Amino acid sequence: MESRGGRKRVVIVGGGIAGSLLAKTIQFNADLTLIDPKEYLEITWANLRSMVEPSFADRSVINHTDYLTNGRVVTSAAINLTDTDVLTADGRRIPYDYLVIATGHADPFPVSKAERLHQYDAENQKIQSAQSILIVGGGPCGVELAGEIATDFPGKKVTLVHKGPRLLEFIGKKASNKSLRWLRSRNVEVKLEQAVDLNSTPDGSQVYRTSTGESIEADCGFLCVGKTLATAWLSETILKTNLDKNGRLMVDEYLRVKGRSNIFAIGDITDIPEIKQGYLAQRHALLVAKTLKLLMAGGKESKMTKYVPGLPIAMVSLGRKNGVAQFPFATLCGRIPGWLKSGDLFLGTTRKQMGLKP
Repeated sequence: MESRGGRKRVVIVGGGIAGSLLAKTIQFNADLTLIDPKEYLEITWANLRSMVEPSFADRSVINHTDYLTNGRVVTSAAINLTDTDVLTADGRRIPYDYLVIATGHADPFPVSKAERLHQYDAENQKIQSAQSILIVGGGPCGVELAGEIATDFPGKKVTLVHKGPRLLEFIGKKASNKSLRWLRSRNVEVKLEQAVDLNSTPDGSQVYRTSTGESIEADCGFLCVGKTLATAWLSETILKTNLDKNGRLMVDEYLRVKGRSNIFAIGDITDIPEIKQGYLAQRHALLVAKTLKLLMAGGKESKMTKYVPGLPIAMVSLGRKNGVAQFPFATLCGRIPGWLKSGDLFLGTTRKQMGLKP
């Protein structure tokens, strides 16, 4: 593949929050290729709202070609890389001058937007037809899904089972406790320090048994536990020694993979010691965009900007009007964090950042 117009060839692997924003930002500065196994960007913090309101997904699922008007999109998975090329599952060899890895988590999403929207319709029908719902996992996904269902379908019995001693273990105890009280005030039954296997029920049974022997009757269940990082494919590549014990890529203060001058990593796959949040992935993308523009214009490495890890800030929505927010100076629960996040889930702001109508 020849470079267009003599510009540097930049290959981005991964079209999630970080990879897509980087692609959109540098598309007119580089000969750009985005490699992603799906045809779209999904604004992931809107996923759970889309399950109770499928029309919401039409704005949160965005075809790559909607924002990327001056680059190539290769709809395939990266399976290997060398010092000069990325190899894809469909047999392509894509050369690069600069490589950015932004593969995030291993989500088994369908290829097309239409298929993804159909999934949301199916999940919504599953919720609507159920009288009792079991949610396994008390991280942000499980807590937000419980909040969405309790708000939109207050007549349904919702049970949330979490194996840990408190909800939202990635943030402080105050935020955990406030979330727990809010859920219980909406009649969500929360069972802590228990586990349950959604596949353990006999055929036709709607009774699930927890690790402590309790029985939970539910018409349907949703698994909301942590997802595997999408870095396993790197374990047999030139970057195999750059993965830490958790499967994250070790990066320097400029978000370059350690020991590599032209390979960067952004988003949740980095080993930066900070809470893994979408807005921080966006910060990664914008910093690397600035760096690449500098380097491609012939600028000196001494002018590159160092990345400063983000503060322990997190927001979790609780239905449509409430939320819990952790800041370095305070933890808030109720309408104020709800006003900040829960109404539109930052969807309009994110779409504008991608050059689209809110």
